[in-house]
Amino acid sequence: MNKLFLASFFSGVASLFQDFAQEDIKGKTVTFIPTAAIPEKVTFYVGSDKKALQKLGLVVDELEITTSTKEEIKNKLETNDYIFVSGGNTFYLLQELIKTGTDKIIKEQIKKGKIYIGASAGSMILSPDIEYVNEMDDSEKAPELKNNFKALNVIDFYPIPHFGNVPFKKAGEKIIEKYNSTLKLISISNAQVITVKGDEIKLDKIKEIYQKAMELLK
Repeated sequence: MNKLFLASFFSGVASLFQDFAQEDIKGKTVTFIPTAAIPEKVTFYVGSDKKALQKLGLVVDELEITTSTKEEIKNKLETNDYIFVSGGNTFYLLQELIKTGTDKIIKEQIKKGKIYIGASAGSMILSPDIEYVNEMDDSEKAPELKNNFKALNVIDFYPIPHFGNVPFKKAGEKIIEKYNSTLKLISISNAQVITVKGDEIKLDKIKEIYQKAMELLK
């Protein structure tokens, strides 16, 4: 059974993860993949999400797939308890996942029931195709894809992260306008998360008081 926790900004919804996992998560290990942030200028979210995982009691085992051997990638993804794929450029992420074979291992681990946590690009990468992300990310940062944007195809819907949040507000609206009639879109703000357990898909939200506090920190 697939177990997916798909967020825009994990730090903003980390408080919901314990209930989702339905097990004692303290001391559990998580393979943390920050690769998508490599071509980006703004990367604060990587450190923020890592700290949020650690605050939950998780042991973060970072895996930069562009500099790791295939053996290291396979070992960490198969051995650690959870998988976390961070935000950044979705096209670059797909390019590197395919190039290293990490995409296949992640799909295998998800099929075996391992919990997968995605943040922004890490959430969108599970959709059938990421062409729709062009309104949000620059596909030219992944020239090796050669306009073939077939993604991991773990889910049959297309997440739109940061919906209504700066600086992606207009991009999210453009995606809705352009693809709403052809794709199964699910938009989430930084205060929301899409949870998947088998065939059950839910949209959860953090408490309003906490959401307001997050807005003030922008």
